[in-house]
Amino acid sequence: MELRALQYFVTVAEDLHFGRAAQRLGIVQPAVSQQIARLERELGVRLLDRTSRRVRLTPAGERVLAAARKTLAAAARVRVVAGEPAAVLRIGVASCVTRRLDRAVGRLSDSERPAEPTLVDLPVAARLDAVRDGELDLALVRGALTSAAVTVVRAWSEPLHAVLAREHPAACKPAVSLHDLDPYGLRLPARDSDPPMHDAILAALPVAPLRPPAGDMLNVLFEVGRDAEGWTLMPAEQLDGSRSERLLQLPLDPPVTVDGHVVTSLATPEPCVASYVAAFAD
Repeated sequence: MELRALQYFVTVAEDLHFGRAAQRLGIVQPAVSQQIARLERELGVRLLDRTSRRVRLTPAGERVLAAARKTLAAAARVRVVAGEPAAVLRIGVASCVTRRLDRAVGRLSDSERPAEPTLVDLPVAARLDAVRDGELDLALVRGALTSAAVTVVRAWSEPLHAVLAREHPAACKPAVSLHDLDPYGLRLPARDSDPPMHDAILAALPVAPLRPPAGDMLNVLFEVGRDAEGWTLMPAEQLDGSRSERLLQLPLDPPVTVDGHVVTSLATPEPCVASYVAAFAD
């Protein structure tokens, strides 16, 4: 029994379609059919019921599927232990390390398909282009994001927090309402620095910002720290671990959340996408 045959069977069982499975495996459909038929002969059982309209697992196929997945995972671990390097997984991120990212890197390294994550710091637009062009395996993007050029899957949700100067009138509160913050004090980075995040913040605001967006987030935080009436909004996890003598963060009441997405190329196999999403999910 070959591991290749088990891999072909698992792929067909996940798609329940020989054509799509062959496309994911990068081979022709007859080769998939031949390997499945050979595996069925070796095991002496029928694994799949096939008609012109559908493919479905037999009871024996369901049992073999669970065992095949465990076998393939064990084989991957044996290769790693034997010295075969884990596949490099190129991940496009923003220039900050969060607990979620740190935890996900550990999950990906210890997963059934071990990977060696490499973090690449790129602006959002460059991240998406790099995924589309195959220069990155996946990217993380917060905010409102839709694209026909890449696969976008929501992986988590996190709260937005208000970032204020310590001299701000609301600084003594445990939480703050957006309606209680002066619209003129709002500072936002230019949209081209992070369009999805910018659009998500605009959608959360009760009124349109009165000041034009300008600069990047670092400059915005510098301006907020200099103005006792200034404030901005940022994802809470992006603020984790940051310390400033001039700034503090407050949760919003009522809470406002922003979604985080895993972005992959259109050619990335669905099981891989699922494993990436699971690594970054709560």
